[in-house]
Amino acid sequence: MRFNFGGRLGRTVLASLACLAGATAHAQTWPTRPITMIVPLPPGGAVDILARVIAEPMQAALGQPVLVDNVAGAGSSIGVDRAARATPDGYTLGFGTWANYVIAGAVYPVRYDVLRDLEPVGLVADAPYWIVARNSMPAANMAELLSWLKSNPDKATAGTVGAGSGAHICGVYLQTEAHVKFQMAPYRGGAPALQDLMGGQIDFMCDLGANTLPMVRGGQIKSYAVMAKKRWSAAPDTPTIEEMGLPGLYLSAWSGIWAPRGTPREAIAKLNAALGKALADPAIRQKLAGLGQEPFPETMSSPEALGAFHKAEVEKWFPIVKAANIKVE
Repeated sequence: MRFNFGGRLGRTVLASLACLAGATAHAQTWPTRPITMIVPLPPGGAVDILARVIAEPMQAALGQPVLVDNVAGAGSSIGVDRAARATPDGYTLGFGTWANYVIAGAVYPVRYDVLRDLEPVGLVADAPYWIVARNSMPAANMAELLSWLKSNPDKATAGTVGAGSGAHICGVYLQTEAHVKFQMAPYRGGAPALQDLMGGQIDFMCDLGANTLPMVRGGQIKSYAVMAKKRWSAAPDTPTIEEMGLPGLYLSAWSGIWAPRGTPREAIAKLNAALGKALADPAIRQKLAGLGQEPFPETMSSPEALGAFHKAEVEKWFPIVKAANIKVE
């Protein structure tokens, strides 16, 4: 059987076949140049370190460098905005946590929609928040702390890292759910807040576990409770908030990777596969454990799983932030 590709119809068919062949070739060859992964925070922190731990094995799987670009400012919303507004070709990604990809969009006046303008790639790891206190704090455990706070409203001071920070949101959540009152002591950064906590200038803090784990292990501060359903593998002796009488008071700095909306599905699939390969590497899992990070189960490894999880977190936390009238102009 012969086909005649002459005339306008023939040229249209040939053009369509050429486009299809070009798209197939692109899918097979992508990526052909370095990929940038934007971390919306300064270098050196827990999130930045986690991103670099993941980027290294991902670039080995993709065959191209994965470069971490720190774009800090406005509570991380500047970096998230840049990732959301990048060209959707798979060469620019956003890496971050609950605080960056949920809370920042609720607290700051942003140009992006955290669900509409981002394409999920995959969940990375989970690290809980926990309640830590100065060593001289009289309460021996979380139950005693809550009892003391109820008997002494507004007498205790809790460190936060500015309005809308994870520590601030966690403090608001604790006050609302546990029906206690205490003073918020805002700091410009985590380092000075922890310095004052170790020095006894503030009483306690709700902080990302990965940030304060070294201080707890070193005996400089003490931990009261992990805000999670199960005990944290990095600190198995610290009870959960549920064990301390507050079921459902969960908060974690889960992390993920996103691309701009409209990124080709082929690129998303390759990125997700590279991430999965990285998280399955025993050496990488050991590094994550050292950082207090726990990879998500394989059943939550797909882009769709991140999309559903992200949506549920936005629907949970946006009303809490709105009710507390937390805004940063």
